[in-house]
Amino acid sequence: MTLPRVLPGAFCLALAVDLASLAAGFDAGHTVAKALLMPLLAAYAHLNGAPRLLLVALLFGWGGDLLLLSDAEPAFLAGMASFAVGHVCYLVLFLRYGVARARGALPGYVTALVVTVALLWPGLPADLRVPVAGYSLLLTAMAYGATRLGPVAATGGALFLLSDTLIATGVADWPQLPAPDLWVMLTYAAAQCLLTRGALAVPTAGPGRAVTA
Repeated sequence: MTLPRVLPGAFCLALAVDLASLAAGFDAGHTVAKALLMPLLAAYAHLNGAPRLLLVALLFGWGGDLLLLSDAEPAFLAGMASFAVGHVCYLVLFLRYGVARARGALPGYVTALVVTVALLWPGLPADLRVPVAGYSLLLTAMAYGATRLGPVAATGGALFLLSDTLIATGVADWPQLPAPDLWVMLTYAAAQCLLTRGALAVPTAGPGRAVTA
C-alpha cells in the first residue's frame, strides 16, 4: 500500500481520536491527535502535486492549531495571526488558479460578516474586538474566494467560517452547544479537507502536475 493511500486513513484515524478525546474530556489524546491533523493533510497534498500556496496555508493552520491548545490570550492572538496568514495564502491561491463564480453569493457573505461582528462585539473582551473584527473580514473574504475553485472548496470555505464563528461565540460567552470543542474541530477538519480537495482538483494541481508558486 503506497503512502498517498495510507495518509487519508491516517488523517481520518487522527481525527476520530481527536473527536473521541474531546467527547471524553481526554486532553492528552486531543493534544496529540490535533497536532497530527494538518501535517498528515499537508503530506497528502504534497504527494498529490499540491500548489505551494496550499501547503503553506495548511502549515500555518497547523501553527494556529498548536497555539490554540493554550487558553492564554497571547496564544489566542498568535494563533489567530497564524490562521490569518493561511487565509492570505488561500486567497492568493484562489485568485491565481480559480475563476469567478457565485458572484450572487457576495451579498450573503457581506451580510453574514456585518451581522456576526455586530452581534459578537458587545460580548468580546475590549482588547480582542478589533483583532477579531479584522480576522473575521479576512476569513469571510477567504470563504467567498473559495467559490472560485468550485462547490467542494466553497463548502470548505463556508465550514471554516462556521468553525471560527463557533470559537468566537465561546470567546464572547454565548451559550454553547454540548461539547463545543468537538463541533469546532469537526467543522474545521472538514473545512481543511474540502479546501485541499478543491485545490487539488484545479487543472494546475493534482497527481503528477505539481506547481511552484
